[in-house]
Amino acid sequence: MHVSHQECFHCHKEYPMENVLFWCPDCGGSLVVHYKHEEIEKHLSKKEFKKEKPSHWKYWMFYPIPKRKVVTMNEGGTPLIPDKKREDWFFKFEGSNPTGSFKDRGSTVEITHATHLGVKKLACASTGNMGASVSAYAARAGIKATIYVPKDTAIIKSKQIRSYGARIVKMNGDYTDVMNWTKELWLKKRVYLAGDYLYRQEGQKSVILEALDQMKFHAPDFVVLPVGMGNLCYATYKGLKELKMIGLIHRIPKIVAVQSYHCSTVVEAFNRGMKKIPLVEDPITIASAICCGSPNYGEEALYALRDTRGKATTITDEELREAKEELAGEGIYSEASGAASYAAAKKLKLKGRVLMIVTGHGLKDVI
Repeated sequence: MHVSHQECFHCHKEYPMENVLFWCPDCGGSLVVHYKHEEIEKHLSKKEFKKEKPSHWKYWMFYPIPKRKVVTMNEGGTPLIPDKKREDWFFKFEGSNPTGSFKDRGSTVEITHATHLGVKKLACASTGNMGASVSAYAARAGIKATIYVPKDTAIIKSKQIRSYGARIVKMNGDYTDVMNWTKELWLKKRVYLAGDYLYRQEGQKSVILEALDQMKFHAPDFVVLPVGMGNLCYATYKGLKELKMIGLIHRIPKIVAVQSYHCSTVVEAFNRGMKKIPLVEDPITIASAICCGSPNYGEEALYALRDTRGKATTITDEELREAKEELAGEGIYSEASGAASYAAAKKLKLKGRVLMIVTGHGLKDVI
C-alpha cells in the first residue's frame, strides 16, 4: 500500500489509516495523509503514466485509497485555457466537471472511500457546490445523502441537490454553523460525514496535479485561488510539495489567496502577521461559495501561504462582477467565487507565469 498514516496538523499525533476519523480525537485538529513516496515513484516511472492524458484518476497513487470499485463520472480533464491578452496567464476552468465545480475531485475520492467502508447514508454541510457534488456521487453509489445548507443558499444549487435525490435541510447561520451541526450528527449518531475532511482534501489535490501535467510540469510563478474554508488552498500546497518531493517539479510556486472584502479571514491573518484566524460574523457577499466566517482549514491555508512566500488580497463584490464579465469575454462563464482568482491576479498585477483556478460554472450562481 502506498499510504503510510494520517497525522493531526496541529498536535502531530499519528493514527493508522484504518481509523475512521474526521478530525483529531485529541485536539480536534484537521488530519493530513502521509505517503510512502518510494511507492508513488514506482508508478510514476511507468511509460503508461507519461502517455495517459491528464484526468483525475490518472493520479490515483496520490490518493489514500486503492483504485478499485471507483465511483466516478470521469471528473477532471478540465481545460487549461490561456489568457488571450497575457500569454503567460492561464485559467484552469473547473466548471466543466460533471456537477459544475472542482468539488467533484474531492467527491469521487470521498464517496469511493465511503463505499469501501460500506456506508449506506451520509450527511454533508455545504454552501451549495459541495452538496450538489456529494449528492450526485452518492446517487451513483446508492448512498442516501442529507445535505445541510445555509438558508440563503442559491436556488439553483438547492434544485441541483434535490435533483439527485438527496434530502436538503436549510438552516440559520453560515457554512460554519451548518458544519458544526453535522459534526454533532457524527458525535451523537455516528452518521458518516462527507465534506471538508481528509479524503476530500486528498482528492482536491488533483486540480494542481492535473494543471501542472498540462503545463508539462513547468511550474508557474503563482497559483491563484479563492479561499473559503481553506481546504483547496492547503490541498494545492500539499499537492505541490508532493510533486517536488518526487522530482516532478523543481520549485514550489507562490500561492495567492483571495477572499471577499466582507469575509477576509485568512487574508487578514496573513497580511497582519497573525497566528490565529480572525472570525467574521454574518458575512455577506455575492461570492457565496467562499462565504465562510470561521474557516475549518484557515490555519492550514495560512501555513501554505507563508511557506510558499505567497500573497493574499481581498476583492469587492464590484470587482468580482467586473472580473466575471471579463472572463466571459475570454469565453469562460464563471460563478462569482470562481472569478475571484482572476480579479486578484489583476489587482495584484502579477508578473510571470500565473495559473488561476476558476472553481465553478456561472450557471451555478447567476448574479
